[in-house]
Amino acid sequence: MSPLIATAELHDCINKGNFILIDARSGPNGRAKYEHEHLAGALHVDLDKDLAEIKANAAEGGRHPLPEPEKFAELLGRLGITPDSHVVVYDDMNGANAASRFWWMLRAAGHAQVQVLDGGYQAALAAGIPVVSGVEQAKSTEPYPFKAWELPTISMEGVARVVKDPDYLVVDVRDAARYQGETEPIDLVAGHIPGAVNIPFQQNLAADGTFLSPAALREKYEKAVSGRDMGHVVVHCGSGVTACHTALAMDQAGLGIPTLYVGSWSEWSRNDRPIGTGA
Repeated sequence: MSPLIATAELHDCINKGNFILIDARSGPNGRAKYEHEHLAGALHVDLDKDLAEIKANAAEGGRHPLPEPEKFAELLGRLGITPDSHVVVYDDMNGANAASRFWWMLRAAGHAQVQVLDGGYQAALAAGIPVVSGVEQAKSTEPYPFKAWELPTISMEGVARVVKDPDYLVVDVRDAARYQGETEPIDLVAGHIPGAVNIPFQQNLAADGTFLSPAALREKYEKAVSGRDMGHVVVHCGSGVTACHTALAMDQAGLGIPTLYVGSWSEWSRNDRPIGTGA
């Protein structure tokens, strides 16, 4: 199954018995936006509350560490997601807010039938997908049957080791100004992991906010990957969220899903690690 679904295809899925639609708009007003208006039938998940286990000290795993598998399994059960479910998830940030993170987590739970809505909420509205207000009621079921994350992740110590190895590629998906250390709007220190290359996740998108074609994404990332095994490709961002956007883009390109550094810059920059600046 493609990791992306177009709004035209979404029309055909809505009335399927095994179909579950997820609204992943997050941030301070994410829940309020959902309750005010959302795609009909969509259930809401929140990045901070549902898709992360936030700790008091971001030096321990970054700003959005993964929750324990058991907690995520329980969330999926509350949402009514079973191994047979076809899940589509959207946000209002072209997939970069939390939709791609939810996609990655479901794939890491062993669930194959999950897609991100290409173009997100805005594309759905433009296509005339019905919207409603209020809160949808899920048909809860048993916790999802998985015990451990099945996609590769890497620790801060692991990144420190492989970023010096030419057989590996570490990709920082933040915008160029943050990578170069010119600005840092979220974390405490500006800059990047020395040795990491910068490929901003925004470059995955066309002007209309949808993803580039699989062929264009493949041409783009094949140059960077340069024949490396995808297990030797590491993606990271500020806190392990928008990096999933690039993981999805690489999968859409047919290259496979790379390794995710969940702690990302928010962890690295708080642990007295080397810091690079400039291009």
